[in-house]
Amino acid sequence: MTADGPSAQAEEAATLNTRSVAVRDEQSPEAVRDEEAARRLVERLALVFADWGFPRMAGRVLFALMAADEPGLTATELATGLDASPAAISGAVRYLIQLEMVQREAVPGSRRDRYRLPDDTWYTTVMTKARFYDVIVAAVDDALDGLGGSGTPAGARVTEMRDFFDFVRGEMPGLLDRWQATRRPGGARG
Repeated sequence: MTADGPSAQAEEAATLNTRSVAVRDEQSPEAVRDEEAARRLVERLALVFADWGFPRMAGRVLFALMAADEPGLTATELATGLDASPAAISGAVRYLIQLEMVQREAVPGSRRDRYRLPDDTWYTTVMTKARFYDVIVAAVDDALDGLGGSGTPAGARVTEMRDFFDFVRGEMPGLLDRWQATRRPGGARG
Protein backbone atom coordinates (compact mmCIF):
# COMPACT_ATOMS: atom_id res chain seq x y z
CA MET A 1 0.00 0.00 0.00
CA THR A 2 1.34 3.47 -0.87
CA ALA A 3 1.76 6.34 1.56
CA ASP A 4 -1.25 8.05 0.04
CA GLY A 5 -3.54 5.00 0.25
CA PRO A 6 -6.56 4.37 2.50
CA SER A 7 -4.52 3.64 5.63
CA ALA A 8 -2.65 6.94 5.28
CA GLN A 9 -5.97 8.75 4.86
CA ALA A 10 -7.41 7.05 7.95
CA GLU A 11 -4.26 7.91 9.92
CA GLU A 12 -4.48 11.54 8.80
CA ALA A 13 -8.19 11.73 9.73
CA ALA A 14 -7.47 10.25 13.17
CA THR A 15 -4.69 12.78 13.71
CA LEU A 16 -6.97 15.65 12.74
CA ASN A 17 -9.69 14.38 15.06
CA THR A 18 -7.42 14.30 18.10
CA ARG A 19 -5.90 17.76 17.64
CA SER A 20 -7.55 20.90 18.91
CA VAL A 21 -8.36 22.87 15.78
CA ALA A 22 -9.75 26.39 15.78
CA VAL A 23 -12.19 26.88 12.90
CA ARG A 24 -13.83 30.19 12.11
CA ASP A 25 -17.50 30.18 11.20
CA GLU A 26 -18.03 32.04 7.92
CA GLN A 27 -21.25 33.66 9.13
CA SER A 28 -19.83 34.70 12.48
CA PRO A 29 -16.13 35.63 12.18
CA GLU A 30 -15.68 35.90 15.94
CA ALA A 31 -16.93 32.34 16.57
CA VAL A 32 -14.12 29.83 17.04
CA ARG A 33 -14.65 26.08 17.25
CA ASP A 34 -12.32 24.17 19.54
CA GLU A 35 -12.40 20.51 18.47
CA GLU A 36 -10.89 19.32 21.75
CA ALA A 37 -13.60 21.16 23.72
CA ALA A 38 -16.25 19.57 21.49
CA ARG A 39 -14.72 16.13 22.09
CA ARG A 40 -14.71 16.71 25.88
CA LEU A 41 -18.38 17.74 25.72
CA VAL A 42 -19.28 14.55 23.85
CA GLU A 43 -17.47 12.36 26.38
CA ARG A 44 -18.85 14.24 29.40
CA LEU A 45 -22.47 14.06 28.26
CA ALA A 46 -22.05 10.40 27.27
CA LEU A 47 -20.86 9.69 30.83
CA VAL A 48 -23.80 11.59 32.34
CA PHE A 49 -26.24 9.58 30.22
CA ALA A 50 -24.36 6.34 31.07
CA ASP A 51 -24.78 7.14 34.76
CA TRP A 52 -28.53 7.27 34.07
CA GLY A 53 -28.46 3.84 32.38
CA PHE A 54 -28.06 4.88 28.74
CA PRO A 55 -25.51 2.75 26.82
CA ARG A 56 -22.25 4.69 26.77
CA MET A 57 -21.43 4.17 23.08
CA ALA A 58 -24.95 5.21 22.10
CA GLY A 59 -24.44 8.36 24.17
CA ARG A 60 -21.11 9.05 22.49
CA VAL A 61 -22.70 8.69 19.04
CA LEU A 62 -25.71 10.82 20.00
CA PHE A 63 -23.57 13.65 21.31
CA ALA A 64 -21.03 13.37 18.49
CA LEU A 65 -23.90 14.01 16.09
CA MET A 66 -25.17 16.82 18.28
CA ALA A 67 -21.75 18.48 18.50
CA ALA A 68 -21.03 18.15 14.75
CA ASP A 69 -21.45 21.17 12.50
CA GLU A 70 -22.23 18.82 9.62
CA PRO A 71 -25.90 17.85 9.20
CA GLY A 72 -24.99 14.18 9.56
CA LEU A 73 -22.07 11.78 9.78
CA THR A 74 -21.34 8.39 8.21
CA ALA A 75 -20.48 5.35 10.31
CA THR A 76 -16.86 5.71 9.21
CA GLU A 77 -16.78 9.35 10.28
CA LEU A 78 -18.30 8.43 13.64
CA ALA A 79 -15.85 5.54 14.15
CA THR A 80 -12.87 7.75 13.30
CA GLY A 81 -14.04 10.70 15.37
CA LEU A 82 -14.85 8.57 18.40
CA ASP A 83 -11.92 6.17 17.98
CA ALA A 84 -14.39 3.29 18.07
CA SER A 85 -14.84 0.09 16.12
CA PRO A 86 -17.33 -0.12 13.25
CA ALA A 87 -19.22 -2.81 15.22
CA ALA A 88 -19.59 -0.49 18.22
CA ILE A 89 -20.89 2.29 15.98
CA SER A 90 -23.29 -0.10 14.25
CA GLY A 91 -24.79 -1.25 17.55
CA ALA A 92 -25.06 2.30 18.86
CA VAL A 93 -26.80 3.71 15.78
CA ARG A 94 -29.16 0.72 15.66
CA TYR A 95 -30.11 1.43 19.29
CA LEU A 96 -30.56 5.16 18.65
CA ILE A 97 -32.66 4.51 15.53
CA GLN A 98 -34.95 2.23 17.56
CA LEU A 99 -35.40 5.05 20.07
CA GLU A 100 -36.09 7.43 17.15
CA MET A 101 -33.27 9.68 18.37
CA VAL A 102 -31.25 9.24 15.17
CA GLN A 103 -32.32 8.92 11.55
CA ARG A 104 -30.55 7.09 8.74
CA GLU A 105 -30.46 8.56 5.26
CA ALA A 106 -28.73 7.40 2.10
CA VAL A 107 -25.72 9.31 0.81
CA PRO A 108 -26.52 10.12 -2.84
CA GLY A 109 -24.22 8.25 -5.25
CA SER A 110 -22.85 6.02 -2.49
CA ARG A 111 -23.70 2.78 -0.73
CA ARG A 112 -23.04 4.49 2.60
CA ASP A 113 -25.62 5.84 4.98
CA ARG A 114 -25.43 9.08 6.90
CA TYR A 115 -26.82 9.36 10.41
CA ARG A 116 -28.39 12.56 11.63
CA LEU A 117 -30.51 13.90 14.43
CA PRO A 118 -34.17 14.53 13.70
CA ASP A 119 -35.22 18.15 13.47
CA ASP A 120 -36.05 19.45 16.93
CA THR A 121 -34.42 16.35 18.46
CA TRP A 122 -35.57 16.49 22.07
CA TYR A 123 -39.13 17.58 21.27
CA THR A 124 -39.43 14.81 18.67
CA THR A 125 -38.04 12.21 21.06
CA VAL A 126 -40.41 13.18 23.87
CA MET A 127 -43.40 13.23 21.52
CA THR A 128 -42.64 9.77 20.11
CA LYS A 129 -42.17 8.39 23.61
CA ALA A 130 -45.39 9.85 25.02
CA ARG A 131 -47.06 6.45 24.64
CA PHE A 132 -44.62 5.20 27.30
CA TYR A 133 -46.75 6.93 29.93
CA ASP A 134 -49.89 5.21 28.63
CA VAL A 135 -48.21 1.81 28.83
CA ILE A 136 -47.04 2.37 32.43
CA VAL A 137 -50.46 3.60 33.60
CA ALA A 138 -52.26 0.70 31.87
CA ALA A 139 -49.81 -1.89 33.25
CA VAL A 140 -50.33 -0.69 36.81
CA ASP A 141 -54.09 -0.55 36.41
CA ASP A 142 -54.05 -4.14 35.12
CA ALA A 143 -51.83 -5.46 37.93
CA LEU A 144 -52.89 -3.43 40.96
CA ASP A 145 -55.50 -5.92 42.18
CA GLY A 146 -52.88 -8.69 42.05
CA LEU A 147 -50.80 -6.67 44.54
CA GLY A 148 -53.72 -6.47 46.96
CA GLY A 149 -54.84 -3.00 45.83
CA SER A 150 -53.40 0.39 46.66
CA GLY A 151 -53.78 -0.22 50.42
CA THR A 152 -50.80 -2.63 50.59
CA PRO A 153 -47.20 -1.35 50.76
CA ALA A 154 -46.41 -2.67 47.24
CA GLY A 155 -49.74 -1.44 45.92
CA ALA A 156 -49.14 2.02 47.39
CA ARG A 157 -45.69 2.28 45.74
CA VAL A 158 -47.02 1.13 42.39
CA THR A 159 -50.04 3.44 42.66
CA GLU A 160 -47.76 6.39 43.38
CA MET A 161 -45.70 5.51 40.30
CA ARG A 162 -48.86 5.26 38.19
CA ASP A 163 -50.17 8.58 39.52
CA PHE A 164 -46.85 10.27 38.81
CA PHE A 165 -46.73 9.03 35.21
CA ASP A 166 -50.40 9.89 34.75
CA PHE A 167 -49.63 13.42 35.99
CA VAL A 168 -46.63 13.74 33.65
CA ARG A 169 -48.73 12.42 30.77
CA GLY A 170 -51.36 15.10 31.44
CA GLU A 171 -48.78 17.89 31.76
CA MET A 172 -46.65 16.91 28.76
CA PRO A 173 -48.78 18.49 25.99
CA GLY A 174 -48.83 21.88 27.72
CA LEU A 175 -45.13 21.65 28.55
CA LEU A 176 -44.28 20.85 24.94
CA ASP A 177 -46.51 23.66 23.69
CA ARG A 178 -44.70 26.09 25.99
CA TRP A 179 -41.36 24.76 24.75
CA GLN A 180 -42.41 25.23 21.11
CA ALA A 181 -43.52 28.80 21.90
CA THR A 182 -40.00 29.60 23.14
CA ARG A 183 -38.59 28.39 19.82
CA ARG A 184 -40.69 30.77 17.69
CA PRO A 185 -39.48 34.27 16.79
CA GLY A 186 -40.49 36.55 19.64
CA GLY A 187 -40.62 33.60 22.09
CA ALA A 188 -38.91 33.60 25.47
CA ARG A 189 -35.65 32.24 23.98
CA GLY A 190 -33.82 33.88 21.13
